[in-house]
Amino acid sequence: MKHPRLLPLLLLPLALAGTARAEPKLDPKRIINESNSFLKEREPEMSEEEYALYQKVVTMLSTNPDFALKLLEAMMSDKEAPSPAFQFILGNAYYAVGQNDKSESYYRNAVNRYPTFLRAWVNLGILYYSSGKFAEAVPCFSKAVVLGDRDSATFGLLGYCLQKEGDLVSAEMAYMQALSGDPSNVDWKEGLLGICIDGKQLTRAESLAKNLIKEKPSDTRYWLTYANILLSEGRKLEATVILETAAGMGVANVEELTMLGDLYAEQNLVPEAAQIYSKVLTPAQEVGEKRLIRYAGVLISAGKLDDAQRVLGMAKPVEGRERVDFLQARADLLSAQRKWPEARRELDELLGLAPLEGRALISLGRAYAAEEDVPRATLAFESAYRIPGSAYVASLELANIELRNRHYSKTVEYLQKALSIERTDAVQDFLARVRTLVVKDG
Repeated sequence: MKHPRLLPLLLLPLALAGTARAEPKLDPKRIINESNSFLKEREPEMSEEEYALYQKVVTMLSTNPDFALKLLEAMMSDKEAPSPAFQFILGNAYYAVGQNDKSESYYRNAVNRYPTFLRAWVNLGILYYSSGKFAEAVPCFSKAVVLGDRDSATFGLLGYCLQKEGDLVSAEMAYMQALSGDPSNVDWKEGLLGICIDGKQLTRAESLAKNLIKEKPSDTRYWLTYANILLSEGRKLEATVILETAAGMGVANVEELTMLGDLYAEQNLVPEAAQIYSKVLTPAQEVGEKRLIRYAGVLISAGKLDDAQRVLGMAKPVEGRERVDFLQARADLLSAQRKWPEARRELDELLGLAPLEGRALISLGRAYAAEEDVPRATLAFESAYRIPGSAYVASLELANIELRNRHYSKTVEYLQKALSIERTDAVQDFLARVRTLVVKDG
């Protein structure tokens, strides 16, 4: 009996590790704390009284922000309008203690009164970024760049916020600027990788994925992303090697190992697929119905019918495509057990849900053929013959039936149909031998 065909490879969405894009690994508080030292001749000045207090609290802002804030607020009680520079320091202090509303207000007042206050624009952008307000952060970082900020972190954060807002072209340019100043920064490379994937720039994406693996070989997301890029280009063998390498290094998690199992199964490497699936698809884990059904198919192909029955017992699909695949797997198992009537019942239910399911029609035809009900087998194969996805196999099955009935001309017709779909040496040799029978019969 021929092994049942395995389900198509379950591709993950082509994205970074199948997960959401990770936020840049920056410390916003550190950036704001480091901004407490003023840039001479480029920013607003404090009054003498403000500067005297500033000198007292500047070191406290990073070590004891609550006490520093009390001193600053005491200063505020004596003045109606602090300078933009002092408002900036107040914004830093409120940010340090988590009072973002007040921090935003002071930063905003500082830039409104002194529009070229570069670091106030940066800190306002960081405040919005750290609060998830990416649309509000974009003009702040952009203004800082216009004012001359060339720090890679500013460009990188601008790129991240633009990316979150869907402006991928501008985000790409910002990430490129960030990398020109900090070429080893993994965050900006990861951001650029996501943009290349979204834009189907797979050659660039592949190069970035390889570079990220080199930079951080223990990060499983990059291995999975690289494998997905290769699969999207139809390079299954290379994707298999990448995942095998990750597994061999001990950095492959369940997701990577499951994809490796899928690739083995797709390439009919049944023992390898069974070994991988046995490790990762266990009752203790949250496993999707598709994975369980695929695992069962591998076990059936390997002749491990008891294990296949156990795995199918874990799957409980109730509707849709998964229900169809489940019924097909059940039919494959029953056919392997030579329980033909039970297999036909599963297939009848399946075809009631999906009448044009070519694979099910092939299985039904084989079940009838095993019971020597040739007319019904022929009818099932002829139905499959009219469906493009199953016409090749149906042609070969019908050719075998016609050969047994000594209808050699009809056998030739079906073999020619099969060869028009897929040319193989075995079928061509079969056709050549049948043609000699046609000559002799004539």
